[in-house]
Amino acid sequence: MKVGCIGLGDIAQKAYLPVLAVRPEVELHLQTRTPVTLDRVADSLHLPPGQRHADLDALLAQDLDAAFVHAPTDVHPQIVTRLLDAGVPTYVDKPLAYELADSTRLVTLAEERATTLAVGFNRRFAPGYVQCADHPRELILMQKNRVGLPEDPRTMILDDFIHVVDTLRFLVPGPVDDVTVRARTEGGLLHHVVLQLAGDGFTALGVMNRLSGSAEEILEVSGQDTKRQVVNLAEVIDHKGQPTVRRRGDWVPVSRQRGIEQAVLAFLDAVRAGRVLSARDALATHELCERVVRAVHERSA
Repeated sequence: MKVGCIGLGDIAQKAYLPVLAVRPEVELHLQTRTPVTLDRVADSLHLPPGQRHADLDALLAQDLDAAFVHAPTDVHPQIVTRLLDAGVPTYVDKPLAYELADSTRLVTLAEERATTLAVGFNRRFAPGYVQCADHPRELILMQKNRVGLPEDPRTMILDDFIHVVDTLRFLVPGPVDDVTVRARTEGGLLHHVVLQLAGDGFTALGVMNRLSGSAEEILEVSGQDTKRQVVNLAEVIDHKGQPTVRRRGDWVPVSRQRGIEQAVLAFLDAVRAGRVLSARDALATHELCERVVRAVHERSA
């Protein structure tokens, strides 16, 4: 199975290549325009020259079975379009694109080509978060905070807050009939944003503070007088009377803890089975993010 990896930055090296490189059925092909990085990463994986590619044309000439796109978001539309036009099942880091029109075009193109397009929402596969889907969810609260990182609203929401938005969509127990956005901007930079989704019998709150004094991610779901809390995707605490704590095992790799390994294997399994995965639900997350971006701009105008 020939699998291409386009872009060899931090996320590819830390999260995806460690999973792909050990799959016996995968013949891994790397592509980046930076020769030094290409050789360094390929050397570390003991890949021969024929599996190293300096441009997308050379990679596509390998008749790929699947591809992973970890290039910067700005070039996602260009790269994903080339892959889909070539009929290559494609997994791409979130977001699909910074502009909703581009994301919509890519999803439509994948459907027209009857080709898989998957978006890397790994938290849907993270064990702690999957366990929350089995818990009563009358109230959902997710915080993903950072230190000293106010940012342009569109960039912050599409690059980072999108994880919060998608996790809330994944966990809400029914249709959402009310969406509320609150935010604080200063000098054109977004300091914090709060998204509330509500429906029959539930409320979901997503919070991101870029001046929080701490880098943290905390998810809480509660209902029927019980609560489940997941701290930094590693520690699950159940509250019903005396709290019980379950921590990540010492030998559990980070890629499995964060759901990346599971997302990769689900994608590859679908490709092998000839099942076409749709990005239509992922597009709904992008549409909600666009609604958040517009609300932030309206509040700061």
